[in-house]
Amino acid sequence: MLNIQNISLQRGNKLLLNNASFQLYPKMKVGLIGKNGCGKSSLLALIRGEILPDQGEIFYPKHWKIASVKQETPSSPLSALDYVLSADNELKNIQAALKMAEEKNDGIQIAHLHTQLEEIGAYDINARASKLLSGLGFSDEEQKLAVKSFSGGWRMRLNLAQALIQRSDLLLLDEPTNHLDLETVLWLEQYLNSLDCALLLISHDRDFLNATTQQTVELAQQTLTLYGGNYDFYCQEKAVRLAHQAAQYAKQQAHIQHLQAFIERFRYKASKAKQVQSRIKALEKLEKITLGFLDSEVSFDFLPPENQPDMLIAMDNASVGYIADKPLINNIKLRIERGGRYGLLGVNGSGKTTLIKTLTGDLPTLSGSLNKAEKLKIGYFAQHSLDALRSDFSPVRHIQEISPDAKEQDIRNFLGGFAFYGDMALTPIVDFSGGEKARLALALLVWQKPNLLLLDEPTNHLDLTMRQALTIALQGFQGALLVVSHDRSLLDAVCDSFFLIEAGNLKAFDGSIDDYQNYRLSQNSQQNNKPMSSDRKKEKQQQAKERQEIANKIKPLKKIISECEQKLEQLLQEKQQAEVFIASEEAYNDENKTNLLTTTQRLGLLNQEIEATENRWLATQEEMENILSNKG
Repeated sequence: MLNIQNISLQRGNKLLLNNASFQLYPKMKVGLIGKNGCGKSSLLALIRGEILPDQGEIFYPKHWKIASVKQETPSSPLSALDYVLSADNELKNIQAALKMAEEKNDGIQIAHLHTQLEEIGAYDINARASKLLSGLGFSDEEQKLAVKSFSGGWRMRLNLAQALIQRSDLLLLDEPTNHLDLETVLWLEQYLNSLDCALLLISHDRDFLNATTQQTVELAQQTLTLYGGNYDFYCQEKAVRLAHQAAQYAKQQAHIQHLQAFIERFRYKASKAKQVQSRIKALEKLEKITLGFLDSEVSFDFLPPENQPDMLIAMDNASVGYIADKPLINNIKLRIERGGRYGLLGVNGSGKTTLIKTLTGDLPTLSGSLNKAEKLKIGYFAQHSLDALRSDFSPVRHIQEISPDAKEQDIRNFLGGFAFYGDMALTPIVDFSGGEKARLALALLVWQKPNLLLLDEPTNHLDLTMRQALTIALQGFQGALLVVSHDRSLLDAVCDSFFLIEAGNLKAFDGSIDDYQNYRLSQNSQQNNKPMSSDRKKEKQQQAKERQEIANKIKPLKKIISECEQKLEQLLQEKQQAEVFIASEEAYNDENKTNLLTTTQRLGLLNQEIEATENRWLATQEEMENILSNKG
């Protein structure tokens, strides 16, 4: 097993790990989570031996092979396929030994080495590498192209392929989905689940974590805490732990205050000296319980758009692409209306980004018409939005460039919702991380009050906390939006309907994001099957119609469930605060009599509201389950 024992690590003035321990057993699939900058990537570097801990040790069996994704890709003349094959050092070593044995005409060694080659699957490694590259989005022709001909994102896919082709006991992956589209993420989930090795995975994609891991280790407050389930289990379990910790904290604080009150009251009374000393010692020996908190929440809202035209964008018989006689999408008929909330689906290279760039005006249409409302105000977010930021400007300065008359304090208050606090709001962004720059790019977008959001992979570089904040903000956005994302939770939460780009055409996709996932997985499994019969097509069409009817029935129920869950979270938090106050000694001071009465009455009402909300949640959940079990 991998045994991390009491390690501490400091980088500059920042303590990342402090006496942290963790064990990872063979074939264990673990998600490593924590806020951006907390030290997750540094922990992987420690495991790889690239850096050394300031204290503590890391052990694993000598025979263990550890695979991970290289962060840099050379501008290599090797073909994509050969580049992936070059990562198999064990194969290269055996092949080199075989060449030497053949030169010496050593029959016994030659036979032994051929046996080794068979054991490691060397005779079908080319086919496996090609299949791996195909799953990661490389066509047969692209697999023959030189590595240097690919862009940075595609080179990272090649590095991922190198890690996956290796036979390893432990696979370390750091944000492997950042440069992938939804279809490739779905393929990668299946691939990781088929592996027989241990996995330690850093990801900010909750669906990906849920699908690929069985346990979760959290890096927070310089320590490692293991939870016995996937990310959803972690969320539930942590909430329980924090609630228990808060109750224990309140109980201990009341005990401490009682001891301190006794000490202060009888400190100078000789007859009570022994009892006072006893309580002082008890107070000194008491192991203090600290009050735990969830990671600091980022919270922001989109301001209402100043104008809301009924029809924002209309495209008719339009073709889009880069080459006039080779459009990526043909005969587009598209309407984006006020309040429309659309997800844009399609395999990599189908034209999703091209369509969005055309809508923004960055690309002209190749043919047909594109009409925009007179008061259309587009908020466009893509990866190049980060590159457009000025490294010598602070977050405040970026907004001042847009709104010179805005008050600095108003700007700083606004930026606080994006976790730019204190000096950070006034610091040039040259040393900001990718996640911090992404937060700033989103802040600039929100500040400008758009009535149409065009978002192309907005969650890349964002941690789970920021992704949740973005999702909540988009749910409350009053304008229209069109989103491209591999984050299924985001798509499911903010989109009411979907467009699919397939075979050069744009069409409505009837179904939810879960239906699309099943559609793609089914397509992949049936690639080599014969075409469907006419009866089978009718059956599929009827199934799709039934799925859509069910989706239409449960959609409002999902909304109610979500509202209940949010309300319950608020009520339970308020109840906890009330209980902590009632348990405190200060609550019973004369000046707090009125407040105590009000809080006690409010606690009674809160319990009633919690019960009513829970009952509504249960009833709605049961109604939805009945629909699903009865197929409508």
